[in-house]
Amino acid sequence: MILQRVLAVISAVLLVAAVAIATFGAQSLSLGQALFLIDHDVLDRLLTWSNRVWGNRLWELVVQPLLVRPAWLLPASLGIVCVGLSVSLSSRKSTSRSHRRS
Repeated sequence: MILQRVLAVISAVLLVAAVAIATFGAQSLSLGQALFLIDHDVLDRLLTWSNRVWGNRLWELVVQPLLVRPAWLLPASLGIVCVGLSVSLSSRKSTSRSHRRS
């Protein structure tokens, strides 16, 4: 029950952040540009880390495509996933209660 509430709060925060980024940010602001505005060295560190831990394939297949997407897309996607997990956890408990009673 606590995990379901935590996921609901995380999803609310992520979805509000996505709406705020989409509303107040530049219309064509990509995730890479947003990260560069926050910290100029973050892309170099991300490249170094991904090459050291996972190799060059992770950078080419996962990270680069994400960096060209709109900045609001990542928090919105994670928020939707957290909503789904939260709803799944809440419906699972109600289903297990009904089986105990029968």
